[in-house]
Amino acid sequence: MVNPKETVEKLLKLADVKINGSRPWDIQVNNEGFYSRVLSQGSLGLGESYMDCWWDCKKLDEFVYRVLNADLDKKSRPNFLLILEFLKSSIINMQKKSRAFVVGERHYDLGNDLYKNMLDKEMNYSCAYWKNSKSLDQAQKEKLKLICKKLNLKKGDSVLDIGCGWGAFAKYAAKNYKVKVTGVTISKEQAKLARKRCFGLPIEIRLQDYRDLNEKFDAVVSIGMFEHVGYKNYRNFMKVASRCLKKEGLFLLHTIGGNRSVRNTEPWISKYIFPNSMLPSIRQIGESFEKLFVMEDWHNFGSDYDKTLMEWHKNFNKNWSKIKANYDQRFFRMWNYYLLSCAGGFRARH
Repeated sequence: MVNPKETVEKLLKLADVKINGSRPWDIQVNNEGFYSRVLSQGSLGLGESYMDCWWDCKKLDEFVYRVLNADLDKKSRPNFLLILEFLKSSIINMQKKSRAFVVGERHYDLGNDLYKNMLDKEMNYSCAYWKNSKSLDQAQKEKLKLICKKLNLKKGDSVLDIGCGWGAFAKYAAKNYKVKVTGVTISKEQAKLARKRCFGLPIEIRLQDYRDLNEKFDAVVSIGMFEHVGYKNYRNFMKVASRCLKKEGLFLLHTIGGNRSVRNTEPWISKYIFPNSMLPSIRQIGESFEKLFVMEDWHNFGSDYDKTLMEWHKNFNKNWSKIKANYDQRFFRMWNYYLLSCAGGFRARH
């Protein structure tokens, strides 16, 4: 008869993690049901049991880094929930137009105060560029500067920002490059605050799905939005970007990329953080724009996301007292798990 605790102990030993050990990355188990829950539910059970206080870890990011670096996901048997998610995403278009606003409502509309207290002062919610930068504010500014340089923006250009967030890029580009920006988002809260933050600048913020866009711009950019598009829609997204771009224009896509092609996302992230999200691979991105675009530049600074996430985690915890009246303790654990597990994932280059 299989002993769940012994099985988990053997798996974690491969990652140099001990149960109830003394090192920062060792886990402390508070509920004996943890072992069978993780074995039966995989990463979903791991995340949910943390939210339920069934286990703790001083440095959760280091724990996740070690687990992923040891490829424990390949050494444990696939669970039913993961298979179900794969089948569901293969049959159903989880990111179809009628579902477009789901992630906006479930994630980006959680409260502007949450993001104000977690992100940099301009509220960039994507990987910062840490080359030659010592602070989060500077690293995000350098990222926006890099994007504008790659787009070769000139005074008077019209720019389309697909997934404009709280208007950080639009504001930076309009102020520093004297361009006109049209930004679209599927989050009501983002649109409301972006309009306020961009007031007085040649910027239009729309609450609109990207599939409804059909007008010409000198440049098109999408920063940290492609992760919500879904593999069934990659080609259509590229067609929209292409039809909105003038003949000599440039399109820049900034996205988290996966090391392999997938049709579903990590179950816990999909359920609690980014509904129906998935990370595109190099192959999927490449196939999606064949005969539409010419690849001019490919730049990977994904390892910078580890540092970005750790800065967000620091800000979130430092400012928790300012926003905790709007959330409960389970949300606090959930959000910490999200930020730290993702940081560990990027650290392992997973």
